[in-house]
Amino acid sequence: MSVKVTTLDSGLTIVTDTMPHLETAALGVWSGVGGRDEKPDEHGISHLLEHMAFKGTARRSAMQIAEEIEAVGGDLNAATSTETTAYYARVLKADVSLALDVLSDILTSPTFDADELEREKSVIEQEIGAAQDTPDDVVFEHLSELAYPDQAMGRSLLGTPETLRGFDRNKLRGYLTAHYRAPDMVVAAAGAVDHDRVVEDVGRHFTGFIGPAGPKPQRAAFGAGGTRVVRRDLEQAHLTLALEGLSQTDPALFSLNVFVNLLGGGMSSRLFQEVREKRGLCYTISTFHMPYSDTGFFGLYTGTDPNDAPEMMEVIVDEINNAVETLKEAEIARAKAQMKAGLLMALESCSSRAEQLARHVLAYGRPLTVEELIRRIEAVDLASTRDAGRALLTRSRPAVVALGTGRGLDSAVAFAEGLSRPKAGTYH
Repeated sequence: MSVKVTTLDSGLTIVTDTMPHLETAALGVWSGVGGRDEKPDEHGISHLLEHMAFKGTARRSAMQIAEEIEAVGGDLNAATSTETTAYYARVLKADVSLALDVLSDILTSPTFDADELEREKSVIEQEIGAAQDTPDDVVFEHLSELAYPDQAMGRSLLGTPETLRGFDRNKLRGYLTAHYRAPDMVVAAAGAVDHDRVVEDVGRHFTGFIGPAGPKPQRAAFGAGGTRVVRRDLEQAHLTLALEGLSQTDPALFSLNVFVNLLGGGMSSRLFQEVREKRGLCYTISTFHMPYSDTGFFGLYTGTDPNDAPEMMEVIVDEINNAVETLKEAEIARAKAQMKAGLLMALESCSSRAEQLARHVLAYGRPLTVEELIRRIEAVDLASTRDAGRALLTRSRPAVVALGTGRGLDSAVAFAEGLSRPKAGTYH
């Protein structure tokens, strides 16, 4: 078996998948802390901390951090999400130890230099400004806020200029100490790696993370739904819709994923065929589902001419409502084939594989085998998919946001209420 797992005495988990045919390796540190862990006065600190990790340590300047990895042809990056923050590298097999040294250094010994901190705050303010100029970002920011009102889950990961100005090196260091704990962290590596060597390097470099698991975030609560129209002078109307989904460990998750896939997961999906191919109402339309530790987020996005927005939303609601009762075996088989192909294709990328392993350990406490994942996909059938679709439509009232201009947007969002009012005689 190529996947190996070791848990250090500190509680830090190391998981690797050795791929002997590769000459490169992907590796990183995934910490179970993200935007939802922030208190109101910490809004945006997870993302800022991720940025500051590359701005100098006790042993390396910001330039030296970049130069050491790029001098061996590698690359270094990081990402913040709702529940995790990841710091990762891609290098040649001879440089795995160097990458682990650098990754441990930026997390265990950051200096949080005051000048660098002020510059990085300015950089993130520019990032916030860029997001506000991007309709896709704006509409989803409003959708998250409507779906998870008065919660960290519903706030932007970037923070605000006001919250950023309140952060100093002591605030960053306190947040790092409180939330980056060994039991909540995973070092994952895939590709040209030797498990025992990785364990040895991690054991030597990651000694600074001690103590019990960090504090748990507020339990997510999907809100009462409702509608919101955001007026912007745009060529298109951007329409989004959210429903409460399922958590990462819910037994019905794979059935729901199949339902979401056949609704709007590709060119053969129901929504794409009906809305774009048959009616020509949009360029793109898609549905997705993001599972979290204690909830899930079903989302839909499309863009259309403002005058077509009411018809667009009416068609979307009808298609989703009708899909539950008119599912076909062929659609389910196609969606399952797409899921299996996506899973197997990800195994061919060491970067995707390392991320998958880390996320499995954080979500399930262990890496799921490929065979186990395929069995779960194969177990989905017509009845379980229909049940998952029905539950999705009755679990919550939809949250709907339209961004753009024109009188049609108010009518469009009103049509979405039909998702919580199934037609008479449905769902027997």
